[in-house]
This record gives sequence, C-alpha cells and structure tokens, in this order.
Amino acid sequence: MGHGRRTRVPIGRPRNADADPLDASQADRVRAVLALGGVSQDYLQDGLQQVRLRLLERRARGDEPPRDIGAWAVVVASNLAVDWHRSKERQERVSERLTLLSSPDSGIQDGTEKSLQALAVAEGLDALPAAQRQVLVLRYYADLTVPQIAGHLGIPSGTVKSRLYAAAKLLRDRLHVEEAV
Repeated sequence: MGHGRRTRVPIGRPRNADADPLDASQADRVRAVLALGGVSQDYLQDGLQQVRLRLLERRARGDEPPRDIGAWAVVVASNLAVDWHRSKERQERVSERLTLLSSPDSGIQDGTEKSLQALAVAEGLDALPAAQRQVLVLRYYADLTVPQIAGHLGIPSGTVKSRLYAAAKLLRDRLHVEEAV
C-alpha cells in the first residue's frame, strides 16, 4: 500500500525533502484557477500535483526560483487548464458542473437562483476563447495585476488589457442575453 502517488523522490538540493513547495493558500489558489479554467473536480488534485512537480523540476535544474511563487503557480495552473479545456468536449464540462451545483454539499445557500447564476457564469467562461478566459481568470480570480499576467504569459500589457476588455464584454453580453430570456 505504500506505493501510491504520494511517494516522494528527493531531487536536486532540497532544503527539506518533505516540504511542500506550495503553501496551503497557494495550493487553494491553484485549485481555484484550475476549476475556473474548466478542469473537472476529479482532476483538480492531479493539476495541483503537476504544478508542484514543475516547481520541483525547476529546483532540480538549478533554475532561479520564481520571484512570486504564488503568481507563477497560478499561471502554470492557468496554462494547464487551457490544455485540459482544449482536450474535453464542452458538453462534458457543463454536465459535470451541473452535477456539482446540484449536489447537497456544494455550499450554495440560496438554492436554485445561485445555482443558475453559477452555471451561467461557468458556461459564459466556457464560451470564451481560451486566451481571453485565461487572462480573465488570472486577473479577477487569481488576482494578478496586468503587468504580472503580461510577464508570466510573455505578452505585452496592451494585449492583456485588450483580451480582458473583450472577455468581459463577451461575458457581460452573454449573461445579459441569458437574463433577458
């Protein structure tokens, strides 16, 4: 039984081989970014482990640690979510979210109205082009600044701003149209 996925192999020059490279709040932000990026609940832990692995691989190569590990981790998570999102059918994601929203332990207090709002936002995020969804999630859910997003994604700040503007407009238009129906 001791041969599960949690076996740690010392790599590089770890200060403490058992130390998690991400603290609890960073891990929570990574899971949130993955979920908002469309990753199924079933794969959130795997995504978190991939982010940890990439950080440990950086250490093993002797690369400089990121200046802001939390920001770096959510950008990696966002990229993983884009990859995951591309590989799944849209209907699969909507079905999984609907199942989650209707479960009694989902934490939704006001029942149907909040469930429908959450589903509409999730569907709205799903409908956005991947690049727009990525910057929107990084800005408003991971709370990164425009310069941080630009630096981590390797794109100009103006591109980040234009993607944010376009994403917000599309999301607003979609939610407004659905409200009116």
